[in-house]
Amino acid sequence: MDLQVQSERQNDTGRLRSSALVRPVFAALDLGTNNCRLLIAKSAPGGFRVIDAFSRIVRLGEGLSRNDHLSEPAMERTIAALRVCGSKIERRGCTAVRAVGTEACRRASNTAAFVEAVERETGIPLEIISSQEEGRLALAGCAALLEPTHPYAIVFDIGGGSTELMWLQVEKGRAPRLLDQTSIRCGVIGLTEEYGGPNVTRANYTQMVEAVADAIAPFEARNRIQSRVAAGKVQMLGTSGTVTTLAGVHLGLCRYDRRAVDGSYLRVDHARAVIDHLVAQDFDGRARHPCIGQDRADLVVAGCAVLDALCDVWPVERLRIADRGLREGILVDLIGAAGE
Repeated sequence: MDLQVQSERQNDTGRLRSSALVRPVFAALDLGTNNCRLLIAKSAPGGFRVIDAFSRIVRLGEGLSRNDHLSEPAMERTIAALRVCGSKIERRGCTAVRAVGTEACRRASNTAAFVEAVERETGIPLEIISSQEEGRLALAGCAALLEPTHPYAIVFDIGGGSTELMWLQVEKGRAPRLLDQTSIRCGVIGLTEEYGGPNVTRANYTQMVEAVADAIAPFEARNRIQSRVAAGKVQMLGTSGTVTTLAGVHLGLCRYDRRAVDGSYLRVDHARAVIDHLVAQDFDGRARHPCIGQDRADLVVAGCAVLDALCDVWPVERLRIADRGLREGILVDLIGAAGE
């Protein structure tokens, strides 16, 4: 064999072996009305392995319930957080990235200018997704926690600007089938701004619960879920900071621990005992709890009101708690598209 040809073949083989050893790196970024959250992962047997993460409360939707645009301070806070995300994405050598914006970006009149500024200053192309796509991704991220023992499920995600609701049929050995889906404009930032801010009275709290129940009513009317709840055929799965916080408080965690919370069950009467305790406290009292903190002490009460309304309308015995959702759903999609 010609030595030059042999050398070229050896080089080609070496390059193939080298590329086979370089596994794709995936990044999923969820820019919500309240939080900016990033997961970076590699594929692994049965799913993925997280190699980096970032989360920061940015309150992008602050004031949006009163105005129709994103404020300058909110955009500045958010872009600062996204710069950190961009640095992590670059440093980890991510080969596939999807960054999505949700309710605040859907509603604001100046979203286009914000998206341009984000890409210009951070290098991240931000995609504004519909509420239907948001729900699909959240479900893809947490569907593994649904139990085939109940043929129906309500999956909910209490966000900063909206609450996503999904009504599903669950069959063993099959992916859950989406029967109906809605997005109600009852998120923790908007409700907090409308009903008392950091100092919520019991009367304010009752008004919040009633407002959310009114928003849920059309979804219940067209699906008649209550009769199936009464027959014991419905499970409820929550994927949001509200339910993970309540689970952490109920468990008496000295600091939040995802391993203790994700996949756990929380009885509704226990959840309501925690809610009553939190509503009775003032801002400082809530802020001192290690599973809440200063940044979320005002918002957690609004989240409790949404959950209270959900459990009033659909009185299940217990909730399953998911500390996973939209970002994990994005990773599932990215890994599948890469054929991993």
